[in-house]
Amino acid sequence: MRSITDLPNPSAAAHFAARFAPRFLLTVDTEEEFDWNAPFQRDGHSLKHLPALKVFQAFCEDQGVVPVYLIDYPIATSPLASTILREAVQAGRAEVGVQLHPWVNPPFDEEISNFNSFAGNLPEGIEREKFRVLHDRIVENIGVKPRIYRAGRYGLGPNSAALLKDMGMTIDSSVRSRFDYSASGGRNYRDHPLHPYWIDKAQGLLELPLTTVFAGPLRRLGDWLYPALWRIPALRGALAHLRLLDRIPLTPEGVTATEAVKGIDMALNDGLPILVLSFHSPSLHPGHTPYVRDQADLDRLYDWWRTVLAHLKHRGVEPTTVGEIMGAVERPA
Repeated sequence: MRSITDLPNPSAAAHFAARFAPRFLLTVDTEEEFDWNAPFQRDGHSLKHLPALKVFQAFCEDQGVVPVYLIDYPIATSPLASTILREAVQAGRAEVGVQLHPWVNPPFDEEISNFNSFAGNLPEGIEREKFRVLHDRIVENIGVKPRIYRAGRYGLGPNSAALLKDMGMTIDSSVRSRFDYSASGGRNYRDHPLHPYWIDKAQGLLELPLTTVFAGPLRRLGDWLYPALWRIPALRGALAHLRLLDRIPLTPEGVTATEAVKGIDMALNDGLPILVLSFHSPSLHPGHTPYVRDQADLDRLYDWWRTVLAHLKHRGVEPTTVGEIMGAVERPA
């Protein structure tokens, strides 16, 4: 069987029922607050932004969007997080998934290191047990069985697919196409497709990559030109400034609304059936991520969502859910 980190065969591309596409899925990497520039550690994190989840959930409901909260162990075991998320999830106004941060997720049998921060790098037994513990806490405290997974730091590994199938997961969304994390011990997703594809057709495990597109006159050359310029960031910046080539992930973190709108149009022009948007939950409160340092930044984040959601509606792209996606995907014969 091919590894979950391998490039898929073209025949693995997923197809959806007529009139389903295009759709978008709003995902939230729902996690503890920690210093992104400090070494990983078991403790020392906080959960001060949790009340802001309730504000964001109300915003999504007002916009007619069902967000997917991909929660890790500190969130899954927080009584406040359970109180905020449980009712919305059980009422179908939100969905919940699994996000594994191994350094804060028991059992703590591995050494803390950058390499081990990618769950897929862990020995099979440790990765599996950490996932099981987290999965069971979500079921216990949120009251539903999650069906979607995103590895923290996008850290899939050779054993990830088997444990996802064994735990009854139906969607993985850990592949961040157009990004390469191999320099720090992670995976290289530079050449992975944006289009959803089957990891395992027989078992019904679907990959839903996060959406990142190239824009500009050189966008068709982006797959090889952008990596070739990796060691020359000034030249990459110049190409972006001149609007010749820019890499646009669909996130409010480090991407302007204008850029995101352009990225949406590129993705739709390429016929992408599902757009996957994402951001980190600590950005919902000032001071916890590099992207939201003060109230003005937070206001801009919500303005970003208003602009992007309005443009998606204008382009006829409707919101979707994990349940709808699995209901619309054409099953293998």
